Amino acid sequence: MSKSQKLIPVEVIANKIYLLRGVKVMLDSDLAFLYGVDTRVLIQTVKRNKGRFPIDFMFQLSAREFENWRSQIVTSNPGSKMGLRRPPYVFTEHGVAMLSSVLKSKRAVEVNIAIIRTFIKLREILSTHKDLVSEIEKIRREQKNQNQKILSIISIINQMINPPIEEKKEPMGFRDRSKN
Repeated sequence: MSKSQKLIPVEVIANKIYLLRGVKVMLDSDLAFLYGVDTRVLIQTVKRNKGRFPIDFMFQLSAREFENWRSQIVTSNPGSKMGLRRPPYVFTEHGVAMLSSVLKSKRAVEVNIAIIRTFIKLREILSTHKDLVSEIEKIRREQKNQNQKILSIISIINQMINPPIEEKKEPMGFRDRSKN
């Protein structure tokens, strides 16, 4: 087991990965915590190296996304100095990979390796889940067909066990009406 794996458990990193705009991202504050730097230092470093962080590597949440996120996570109090007062920047997997080139510390490299491995592990898990969902859907369709067949069999058995009561019918054939 490498030092980067001992550094931060996969579960801790995985809990800091969010899905925003259909992309898995990490918040600037979470990354700063993992790298052991202040969030403002992380953002300043990124802004000094803007060319390395195109929109598909990093973006800032819109005001609406920020409010939705804040109401769901319930970690920020806008009236408090402890709460977030600006929408955070978020980094995609590629943005996280690029951070190691601008944060030039040994810890940054080790943390990046752990984070990238976590993204890979999540991708593998999601791939497995897609296969499972597909299999479950197939079984559900087959079960639906089986249910219809079973109901038909039960209906036939019920008809055989409880045949419909026949009304008295006139016997077939010729009758001699003179005897009446």
